[in-house]
Amino acid sequence: MTKLEQTAALDRVGDRLQRAVQATLRPQRVRDLLHGVFLGHPLHPAMVQVPVGAWISAAVVDLLPGQRRAATTLVALGTVSAVPAAVAGLNDWAELSRDQRRVGLVHAAANTVGLTLYAGSLAARLNGRHGVGRALAYLGLGAASAGAYLGGHLAYKQGAQVSQSVSELHRMSDGWQSVAELAGLPQRKLVTREVDDVSVILYRHGDEVTVMLERCPHQSGPLGEGEVQEIDGHACVVCPWHGSAFRLNGGEVVHGPSATDQQILPTRIVDGTLQTRLP
Repeated sequence: MTKLEQTAALDRVGDRLQRAVQATLRPQRVRDLLHGVFLGHPLHPAMVQVPVGAWISAAVVDLLPGQRRAATTLVALGTVSAVPAAVAGLNDWAELSRDQRRVGLVHAAANTVGLTLYAGSLAARLNGRHGVGRALAYLGLGAASAGAYLGGHLAYKQGAQVSQSVSELHRMSDGWQSVAELAGLPQRKLVTREVDDVSVILYRHGDEVTVMLERCPHQSGPLGEGEVQEIDGHACVVCPWHGSAFRLNGGEVVHGPSATDQQILPTRIVDGTLQTRLP
């Protein structure tokens, strides 16, 4: 897997595919929908449960006598539902770093082989060739399982679409900690501070102050160097690296590629001093 991450030969295909995906899925609202911004959670992992569940169920049903119709229905459900799941996956993939895209490209290729085999299985079953349909389905399950393994590597080893900022909380100690003097904080400007060596951003609006983790959940971009923009009537910080936007009054993600809300820390004012703590 490490060699796969370092296989630069994949970049020729990967870079072209990335440009094609970004050009095709151009409207921001479409990309946000496919990222799962409306959920505050990546959409692709949730969508793949339908085809994976249907195909595994079909593999079990195929072992039972007299269940050809049920198996055909499950294969059809998995095949049809795999298409939108793949589109959402490609949308996420196009926003990953190069080493992640290399693994993701092979992940997509394995799943494409699996989908093609299941489409062939469905066609064979509908034409009454159920033996061929079963064989193609089991081959498809093998290819999809390889793709799932690669997807697990992407998520758990490479951190693709996993919040890159929330682990910062594990480095903070319990209890209220002083961050800044309220009188010294400018209005409606980002200020970067540290709490137990964890970088946070402060944003003051009147007497209300937001304390937010500074590293973007998407790829650890420095939100403290980002811009404050008003989006849908809310002040938002926009990541300078990839453009993810988060509401400063709640941390909700407004625009991707991040699909994860940003962590806000509780605050209080004691004798003119802003304090914060773990959630």
